[in-house]
Amino acid sequence: MSMFGNIMGKIFGHKKDAPAASPQTPQTTQAAPTPTPAPTPTPAPAAAAAPAQSVDVGAVLSEMAAMKNGGGNYQSSIVDLLKLLDLDSSLAARKELGQELGVHAGDDGSAEQNIALHKAVMAKLAENGGIVPDSLRN
Repeated sequence: MSMFGNIMGKIFGHKKDAPAASPQTPQTTQAAPTPTPAPTPTPAPAAAAAPAQSVDVGAVLSEMAAMKNGGGNYQSSIVDLLKLLDLDSSLAARKELGQELGVHAGDDGSAEQNIALHKAVMAKLAENGGIVPDSLRN
């Protein structure tokens, strides 16, 4: 999976998948004996996907930070954000993320590049349905 895909997975899947998986399993079992209403299950996954797309990124990150004694400066640091998400924050990983997102600001590992990476990640999360507060877009 791509670096950004991993970031999205950690944020968009935070505590949403586990509770949703349990109720869906029994419903799927009950829906299986009725194969005729195929059009009904098609809109249901689309409707389920829409709420999963709209995630309050600020609230999720804040909750994760609270569980990790503050989470560092994840609001503006790409390194701290990646650490908060339990992802690789090495220079190599950030180079990969920069290439993936098309971020070419400053030298690899520079403050300029790290700030640009953080901004690009937040912008891309917003493009993908995340609700990103202005405080994280700096």
